[in-house]
Amino acid sequence: MIFINPKIDFAFKKIFGSEDSKDILISFLNALIYEEQPVIQDLEILNPYLAPKIRGVKDTYLDIKARIKETDGSDRTVIIEMQVLNVEGFEKRILYNAAKSYSTQLTSAQSYNLLNPVIALTITDFVMFSELGNVISRFILKEKDYLIDYPIYDIELIFVELPKFKKQLPELKNIVDKWLYFLNQARSLSEVPEVIGAVPEIKKAFYIANQANLTLDELEDQEKSEIFIQDQRGAITKAIKDGLQQGIQQGIQQGIQQGIQQGIQQSTLEMARKMLNLVDDRTICQITGLSIAELEALKASNL
Repeated sequence: MIFINPKIDFAFKKIFGSEDSKDILISFLNALIYEEQPVIQDLEILNPYLAPKIRGVKDTYLDIKARIKETDGSDRTVIIEMQVLNVEGFEKRILYNAAKSYSTQLTSAQSYNLLNPVIALTITDFVMFSELGNVISRFILKEKDYLIDYPIYDIELIFVELPKFKKQLPELKNIVDKWLYFLNQARSLSEVPEVIGAVPEIKKAFYIANQANLTLDELEDQEKSEIFIQDQRGAITKAIKDGLQQGIQQGIQQGIQQGIQQGIQQSTLEMARKMLNLVDDRTICQITGLSIAELEALKASNL
C-alpha cells in the first residue's frame, strides 16, 4: 500500500475534514487537546472537504473548522491547521484567525455572553519554540507579572511541533503518541502497523489515506501540493545559502578593509614612536596625522 502524506494540506483535510471523518476528528482532538479524555461528545465540521474541482488553484483547501459539543453541554469552536512551511507572518496569522473566529460569532444585537471559546490547534512540520522541549505547547492569556489566568478562558493556542516527536513504534505508549506517529510516518509506511491499527479511528485514517482510494483528480492535486512544497522549501534553502554566502563575502571584505586600516594605523604609530625626542610634538603630528591626544597616549604607552 502507498499512503498519501497527511502533512500536505489536501491530504490533511481529506483525512480529518471529510463528512465521514467525524469519529476520526473526535479521537484526534480528544487526544491532542484534552489529553486523551473523552471530552468531546459530538462535533460539526463547518467546512468539510470537497473533492478538487478547480485545477491549478493553490490554497483551495482551507483549515479545518469544527464546532464541538463537550460532555458538559458547552460548545467550542476549534480551528485546526497543518503547516509545513514556516512562512513570514505565520505567527500573526494564527492569532488573527483565532481572534476572527471569536469575534465574528455575534451579530450586532447579540450579547457577549453568547460567545463560545475558540481553540486554535496548529500542527507544524518545523520547530517554532526551540527553547521548549515539549512537543505540545499551550498558550492562554495571563497576567504579565503574576502569571494569573485571565478570568475568561476563551482563547487558547495549541501548537504541535512534529520534528520534536522522535518516538518509534516500540516506544508508542498512548493514543497521542500514535496520532503523532501517524502524521510523521504514514507516508513512509507500506502497511498499517498493528500497534496503532488497533485504534479504530487511526485504522480508518489509514484507509482514507490509502492512495488506491483516491480519484484521479485527488491524486493530481496531491502531487501538485507536494511539488509546490518541495519548490518552496528549495527556494527557502537557496535564499538561506545565498544570504550566508553574501554575509561571508561581506565579512571577508570588511575584514580585509579593517586589516588594512589597522596596518596603516600601526605603521603611523611606529613612525611617530621613532620620531619621539628627535623633533617637537607639532612636527610629529603634522607628519603622521596624529592628534595631540593620540600622541600623548603614545608617549604614555612608552613609559
